[in-house]
Amino acid sequence: MSDSYVIIGDGIAGSSAAETLREQSPDADITVITDEGEALYNRILIKEFAKGKLPEAPISIHDEGWYEDHDVDLRLNTVVVDIDVENDAVHTHGGETIEYDSLLLAVGGTPQQLPVGNADAEGVHHFWTFQDARKIKASVEDADNGVIVGAGLLGIDFAAICGAQDVEAKYLMRGDSWWRYALSTEGAEIMHEAMRERGVEPVFDSGVDHFEVDADGHVEAAVDPNGERYECDFAGVAIGLDFNTELVEDTPIETDNGIVVDEFMRTNVDNVFAAGDITEFHDVVLGERAQNGAWGSAKEQGTIAARNMVDYESEEFRWVSSYSITHFDFPFLSFGHPTLGDDSVEATTAEGEWRRVALKDGRIVGGVLIGDLSPQSAFKQLMREGRYVADQKDLLMEPGFSADDLAPATEQ
Repeated sequence: MSDSYVIIGDGIAGSSAAETLREQSPDADITVITDEGEALYNRILIKEFAKGKLPEAPISIHDEGWYEDHDVDLRLNTVVVDIDVENDAVHTHGGETIEYDSLLLAVGGTPQQLPVGNADAEGVHHFWTFQDARKIKASVEDADNGVIVGAGLLGIDFAAICGAQDVEAKYLMRGDSWWRYALSTEGAEIMHEAMRERGVEPVFDSGVDHFEVDADGHVEAAVDPNGERYECDFAGVAIGLDFNTELVEDTPIETDNGIVVDEFMRTNVDNVFAAGDITEFHDVVLGERAQNGAWGSAKEQGTIAARNMVDYESEEFRWVSSYSITHFDFPFLSFGHPTLGDDSVEATTAEGEWRRVALKDGRIVGGVLIGDLSPQSAFKQLMREGRYVADQKDLLMEPGFSADDLAPATEQ
């Protein structure tokens, strides 16, 4: 009798798991369940679609025919309402029971809503699914003025969309800079200036107290906590994710901010695994529990989870993630955990080039590169190795830095 695998979620984590399971277990029964109405697409490229730079066609990764060709049972528009870990089964909203030998939870998150008046008005958008991108594109094409809320990696996508569609926008930030936990004032100002060049003006020490709407319920202004009013017929909100842990609330599966897994992507229930945004995983590089929503990280987690579903504890998740922003005339890349650490070093290495490396206990845990991405491989290598660099950290800022530039490691 063949093994049966059930995957809840058809994002990149769930899909890469399905691919790997089919490779590793040719005769297995594989079922993928998703509440979305379309098969896997490239979440990185949907922002280019919303900017008007790409048609829909190149964004799809797996059409429904792929699942049929690989003998994977894809259930679109299907909501799992209960997981019965004692009887190894999931129950759907349609009353179906699907049994499994191993289960993968790749259920991701849902964009957080602003807890303010009229946050659900017409013209106020969140950006997560392809359907979101379609609504955003249609809305922003008809807009003259926009407001953006959420000074992080997802919020800047809204800034780029407004800039590409010639929408004058105000970017309302609670602090004194964009992504202030990862960038200093100097690094952030490079990003601020790039926004301004595209008609998006950063507004600091701001935010949204409430939205105003017209007689038809469409947003027409955002009012910040200082009483400043910003007219807008388009608003983009990107303040983070609420992770979809409610599905496992009545099960023994351990959760915190997400679903807790070990380095093998396994939960505290032996035949239940998790991958992607939803996981709080044991980061063997960092040496502690971590979360990471990058596309590459989710893809690798899905692959590792699948291998361990087939061959218990065969491979640990060891990964240094990265996230690129390609909206501007210069490259931007963050890697690892740039908002963590107890020390850091930064420098402007040339005009328009800036870098910062975060350290913990003298070892690299993350960083940001603007303008010059050439050191990324060396930094990631040092991070994976857990190399002690605190006594040579200024060398990390040298133009053309290579890991070979460091003196041999000393015991710490």
